[in-house]
Amino acid sequence: MTANGGSSTGVPEKFATLGLTYDDVLLLPGASDMAPDQIDTSSYISKNVRVNVPLLSAAMDKVTESRMAIAMARQGGVGVLHRNLSIADQANQVDLVKRSESGMVTDPITVHPDATLGEADAICAKFRISGVPVTDAAGKLLGIVTNRDMAFENDRGRQVREVMTPMPLVTGKVGISGVDAMELLRRHKIEKLPLVDDAGILKGLITVKDFVKAEKYPHAAKDGEGRLLVGAAVGVAGDAFERAQALVAAGVDFIVVDTAHGHSRLVGDMVAKIKSDAPASTSSAATSPRARAPRRSSTRVWTASRSASAPAPSAPRVSSPASASRR
Repeated sequence: MTANGGSSTGVPEKFATLGLTYDDVLLLPGASDMAPDQIDTSSYISKNVRVNVPLLSAAMDKVTESRMAIAMARQGGVGVLHRNLSIADQANQVDLVKRSESGMVTDPITVHPDATLGEADAICAKFRISGVPVTDAAGKLLGIVTNRDMAFENDRGRQVREVMTPMPLVTGKVGISGVDAMELLRRHKIEKLPLVDDAGILKGLITVKDFVKAEKYPHAAKDGEGRLLVGAAVGVAGDAFERAQALVAAGVDFIVVDTAHGHSRLVGDMVAKIKSDAPASTSSAATSPRARAPRRSSTRVWTASRSASAPAPSAPRVSSPASASRR
């Protein structure tokens, strides 16, 4: 150290600390009595959001949309949907992830009997499903239309009621156990089990693919209802708050306030605004276009930054480029 605060090599003190890279460090193995299957790699994004593998995909438009988020969650991590989309499109991406698999679909996609086969086919293509229940305006189950019903129909303008498999169908009661549901699917050699109440109103849907996926991806990161976890990013200005409300209504598990400069006061203001409104936003999910019931008590809010410098004392905690702080 020299009198002027530099090192003996002439390098200023703040740049003279030891720096190491991967090739400079060797982790020496030691004795262990643990087998690989005893290792727990799970971690918490927040108090209530847990992943089985501590990996998140970035909220970038070339990285994370619904298909990437689904793949990440199936492997135990989670994806953060980017915000370079319209509000409706980003909320739709959340919906696609949440509907991709679940223990029971509590608000299944349906089609009206007067809809055309072209419209039914478009719904199946959008959500990557093989068929949809057919219901009337009151939600009463009238039948089901599947790819097999539409496969040999050349006239896509025909109404669904003309080709659907009508009631009575094999159905289950709300609250049926997974074992009993699987037995019904196996016994009747069907792929979808609609759940109805005593009045015949459709209340849910169980599909055989969800059982298959549960076995194929045993470490998938899921919420309390058996749906894949997903996060989404918002900014700090413009429509950011409106976007956050739409994402909460769509069922997002956590929100990341994404900005190039995480130490900006705007970040702290947006985080505080979203956090203060999150319970109300979630409880108002039933007023969304699909009239859903509330999915969780609150949505977690993070801040994410691409800046690597230390935060100013008055700034909210923010992350380094490779992480996000728990808010």
